[in-house]
Amino acid sequence: MLQLLPGEPPKPLTTVPIDTARDRIMVPVGLNGSNGLAFMLDSGFSMTMVHPELPGQLKLRRVGEITIIGIAGDEKAPTYEGAVFDVGGQKYQPRRVGALTSDSNRRRRRDGILGSGLFRQFVLELDFARNQMALYSPTNFHYAGPGEVLPLKFRRTTPIVTATIHGTNSQAIAGEYEIDTGCDSGICLGHDFIQKHDLLKAADTRQGGKFGVGGDTATRSGSLPELRLGALKVPKPQTDFFLEGSPVDSGFAGHIGFGILKDFKVIFDYSRRQMILEPPAAR
Repeated sequence: MLQLLPGEPPKPLTTVPIDTARDRIMVPVGLNGSNGLAFMLDSGFSMTMVHPELPGQLKLRRVGEITIIGIAGDEKAPTYEGAVFDVGGQKYQPRRVGALTSDSNRRRRRDGILGSGLFRQFVLELDFARNQMALYSPTNFHYAGPGEVLPLKFRRTTPIVTATIHGTNSQAIAGEYEIDTGCDSGICLGHDFIQKHDLLKAADTRQGGKFGVGGDTATRSGSLPELRLGALKVPKPQTDFFLEGSPVDSGFAGHIGFGILKDFKVIFDYSRRQMILEPPAAR
């Protein structure tokens, strides 16, 4: 086991390049000896998913079925055993993977989704300024940098933070938000939360829409005056206001996506139930 001297920063097990050109975090992986695949990193997915063409090509074993709950409905997905991933030379072997049949009808821009299992196995550091992801061993990881350390709690496998938004009347509104690295928005707010706090009344918005598992849903797109994550202030975060339903479970305000996270170095440390955000000036 790697031993660290007191005060010595932890050394990553591996560092791999990431591609964020389409406001998605794409990671190069190998799968069962097949290299050159690109998977989206998505903390909002409880299960790692593969494109429906891959199970047959890689001889994965069909073992059952699950229901994936999306922003506009649910979708059944067959599940498979036998998937072994190579992420920069590190082995990741989820117990099962799923395959959304609807993905076969869309243009193939990704080979699958790396879900919560990767976050549980490693400490993940996402450095968007350098377009790279580092994986650390949770056993030897410690953080002593200048970033904001935010406590996480979990509903099932989804990470949740407490954050505060400021509405157009400058009222500070606290809420709980899922962290969703697979969402290209800054903030997505559920309809009930919007109605409760009258957030659309004076907001300058335009017609929008979000597409995901289960179909699409109508939104208004605009911004809020401010988002606060601990002591960090994010001015005028891009925001999608859901006109019906919600992108998250009942009781939560919404989720925080790539549009916010991309401005920080982000460290996910599930083993210690924390997320660390380093603004550029702190690096």
